[in-house]
Amino acid sequence: MNAKPLIEYFNRLLPLNEDEQSIVEQVFKERKIKKRQFILQEGEVCKLNTFVVEGCFKMYMVDENGKEHNLQFAIENWWIGDIGSFHTEQPSRLYIEALENSIILQIKKKDQLKLFVEYPKFNRIFRVFTENALVSTQRRVLQNISSTAEERYLDFMERHPHLFNRISNVQIASYLGVTPEFLSTIRKRLVKS
Repeated sequence: MNAKPLIEYFNRLLPLNEDEQSIVEQVFKERKIKKRQFILQEGEVCKLNTFVVEGCFKMYMVDENGKEHNLQFAIENWWIGDIGSFHTEQPSRLYIEALENSIILQIKKKDQLKLFVEYPKFNRIFRVFTENALVSTQRRVLQNISSTAEERYLDFMERHPHLFNRISNVQIASYLGVTPEFLSTIRKRLVKS
């Protein structure tokens, strides 16, 4: 298993000593995931916290009309998972699907809790990670209730330029809460101005 990208990620937050690096290699398991393969489906309990080493994922829900609503994308050095299901052990309403062939590192909840107790530095690292996710979620909610679709699109382009060649316009539209046709109209208008 190649835990180097994850260890480098942790080291950017708080440098790990040799014992801490060693435990990362022990408790995280590597998986190769094919494009369109799910790592979580609606009705399952999210039992694993996932770090993306290579590839791209989307997390979404499907409404009663069969419409997809993208909540998150994750690429290299990003985390993805249904935090609510992971912590409460309740069935998820979400799907997590690979958009590309991918390599991930996953940790079980019991191993993550063990890390927190036996290696307190990880408690701090995951707290920072969770706080950053909360800040991002709050920002997105505020933006969705106070910004136009065009403003949301421009913000998405600015904050995630590395995603544009990896996800379709249909997926971007779903993330922004607009139809693909309306996104196309926004893009045409922006090109003209």
